Amino acid sequence: MGLNQTIQEALNRHINEEFYASYLYLSMSAHCDSLDLPGFAHWMRIQSQEEYAHAMNLFDFVQDRQGKVTLLPIDQPVVEFGSVLDVMEATLSHERLVSSLINELYELASRESDYPTQVHLQAFITEQIEEEKTAADIIAKLRLIGEDGSNLLLLDNEMAARQLSPGL
Repeated sequence: MGLNQTIQEALNRHINEEFYASYLYLSMSAHCDSLDLPGFAHWMRIQSQEEYAHAMNLFDFVQDRQGKVTLLPIDQPVVEFGSVLDVMEATLSHERLVSSLINELYELASRESDYPTQVHLQAFITEQIEEEKTAADIIAKLRLIGEDGSNLLLLDNEMAARQLSPGL
């Protein structure tokens, strides 16, 4: 059974949101690099790759359901963020936005009785819980560190250890 037009359009919009998130995190990576925090820059680059993978997951899902993928323009991301704490607060804010968008998409799939899309989105819902928790945990560490440069460098080294997870 193929996708109905309403779900197809909503999924295409969400593919765009995931590509934008990838672009945003790549911008954050560049900013962290400019702050001489290569570990945070690496962490953000991995985050960008994960968001790209999410977009491609939905891209493939639309095609697997005999839908038509329509790629939309990607907005330019923010390029100035301030401190690394500002970057992580923007990350958490963006992840909360993505969570709400996925929840809306799930609600739409429910209203449209599109059970395959509902099932597919459950992994995204679970992923968003992890994304928000991870960002909140890093923010908590940054707040504890405060202005202590030595501990910031230790955290930066910890951030450099992140690897791309197979995830979605």
